[in-house]
Amino acid sequence: MAQLTDVARMAGVSTSTASRALARPEMVAELTRNRVLEAAAKLNFEHNRAARALITGRTGLIGLILPTLTNPYYGPLVLGAQRAAEEIDCNLLVAVSERSLDREKRLVMRLANQVDGLVMVADGPDREVRRLADMRPVVLLERQIPGLPAVVVDTPSGLVALAEHLVAGGHRRIAYVSGPGDTWGNQKRTEAITSYLRSAGVPLTLLPPHPPTFDAGIAAADRIPPGTTAVIAYNSSLTLGVLHRFTTKGVRVPGDVALASADDLALLGATTPSITALDLPVAEAGHAAVARLHKLLNGTRAPRLTTLPATLVIRESTTAPVSA
Repeated sequence: MAQLTDVARMAGVSTSTASRALARPEMVAELTRNRVLEAAAKLNFEHNRAARALITGRTGLIGLILPTLTNPYYGPLVLGAQRAAEEIDCNLLVAVSERSLDREKRLVMRLANQVDGLVMVADGPDREVRRLADMRPVVLLERQIPGLPAVVVDTPSGLVALAEHLVAGGHRRIAYVSGPGDTWGNQKRTEAITSYLRSAGVPLTLLPPHPPTFDAGIAAADRIPPGTTAVIAYNSSLTLGVLHRFTTKGVRVPGDVALASADDLALLGATTPSITALDLPVAEAGHAAVARLHKLLNGTRAPRLTTLPATLVIRESTTAPVSA
């Protein structure tokens, strides 16, 4: 196995210069740095992270704290974050709070001694999250807290576009199956669709909070009032549950009721009928959060908030005329 001394010898530099070129490349002249990197690549040398930590004070580890892994939203988010970490030669540590505020706090305290910074989908109160952010640099995902950098997908604006599409199609009795009630994202989505439909003079049936699961969608379908002409669900898992229950009850989509989803993470274009949904750049959000953290760690100026747009994808489930 190649050693750092082998890399230094091939590059024609001292061992200390080779170490700096690998651990703190901004401190080494470009030509020298390139010679060292080329030698390291030829020798299949990977700089020891423990040694790099001693030189730079950095571990090369980034923590990602999520509330759950059962929601399909978080799969592509993790992949995007992992790709960004690889691009900056870091490793990603993923931890799950299980929507427990105590566990979230313990995870931050445990990871604070191991990672350079954290990306968090945080459930705790603003004051508590700020306190946790004092332990290590933090970038929030899918949540905004004044004073902390954040990356969010603008699902609320996407829901407004979806509601506009339904209203333009003649729907005047719309129901919304909301998601986890205590989350920042669900609150913002609910506020957006409620505000728009109120301004449009269209009544909204707001179903109580539901877990973002298939079984919860089945249960929600039985709570939708008769006469409802369109249903929007918080996520694709809930939407699939609603569709399944409608099918078993003989409710035709879109003939009797239109159906749409606030995300497209369960391949809703492949269902029968295909389901209108919001295309959310979730992987891009994970990537952007890690990239933003990297800038924060290096003292690079960057916008406090990064907002990624949602895109409305209209499919068969909302294209039938409203029944008389």
